[in-house]
Amino acid sequence: MKQQVTPYNTGDSKKDQVEDMFDNIAPKYDFLNRVLSMNVDISWRNKLVKWLNQDQPKNVLDVATGTGDLALTIQKGTGANIVGLDLSQQMLNVGIEKVKQQNLQDKIEMIKGDAENLPFEDNKFDAVTVAFGVRNFENLEKGLKELRRVVKEDGSVYILEFSKVQGIMRPFYMFYSKNILPAIGKLISKDSRAYTYLPDSIEAFPYGAIMKSILLDCGYKKVVYKKLTFGIATIYKATK
Repeated sequence: MKQQVTPYNTGDSKKDQVEDMFDNIAPKYDFLNRVLSMNVDISWRNKLVKWLNQDQPKNVLDVATGTGDLALTIQKGTGANIVGLDLSQQMLNVGIEKVKQQNLQDKIEMIKGDAENLPFEDNKFDAVTVAFGVRNFENLEKGLKELRRVVKEDGSVYILEFSKVQGIMRPFYMFYSKNILPAIGKLISKDSRAYTYLPDSIEAFPYGAIMKSILLDCGYKKVVYKKLTFGIATIYKATK
């Protein structure tokens, strides 16, 4: 078992470090996302929502909602009511402003909470989504079981997460993620560790068939996944 990767390598829990990290980078997070992904992250979210829309959900929980990008995309793509939940109040504050600017306060509720201890009853939501969040769970299996608990029977959890690039693109991707990405992240966010944590956490995180196996072990009855953009990211659909 690999040692757990944490943002700051301090004595604090991973959960506390992740909260601190996102509080620190919240003001620059959206801008950095667009720059570092060259806007590809937008197309990834759109693909998730297109897949999700086949289920015609009426109420969706978006875990690790951050600044609300996926919550907003889901609402526009499905018309559903959304609860966005995140550990970081500073990230949520940015998201709350975006929701207000688009007059969607009656459709999207943003709350502070812990993905591994969700404040909802069993079988509450038609669907649950997480974009780039499960990698930051302190206890992956506990978090995945919590997502399963709050989704309705036969409902699905959709997870968009980074994965390891393989094949001919791997050397280019590794150079970018280990050198260019941290340099830009440090320059703009002033938090040097946040953007070295990103590639480190991706390297340590299970993906593809291994992630599918973990989801099945957590009680999901069916798991399918789609690779995106040379395998840089993957969408998993895990059905309860």
